[in-house]
Amino acid sequence: MHGHHSSTGGGNTIGRLTTTALCASAVLMLAAPASQAAAPGPGERADWDAIARCESSGNWQANTGNGHYGGLQFKQSSWVAAGGLKYAPRADLATRAEQIATAKRLAAMQGMDAWTCARRR
Repeated sequence: MHGHHSSTGGGNTIGRLTTTALCASAVLMLAAPASQAAAPGPGERADWDAIARCESSGNWQANTGNGHYGGLQFKQSSWVAAGGLKYAPRADLATRAEQIATAKRLAAMQGMDAWTCARRR
């Protein structure tokens, strides 16, 4: 009794089948997002600089006291819902790139209607 375990032929077959099944599942999971990535979301083609020029005169740090923040004039609840807190407490405190990344997530969640200026385009 040295703690050595012997394998039986059946055990190896089951082990190989399990490994094969796991590998096949992993390949399928990896392939699925690639096919979904082919179709761009509503915010992927947006001209965010043009929207910011319309919403806030292009001021990415806009905080005018109207309850909307940043170049894209996020409502605080929208900033939070779209994951903006990982960048900054409010949109006006985030960089242009961080605001655009958050805007793309928000657009994927609710479409481009979040921005009055985007509806006019």
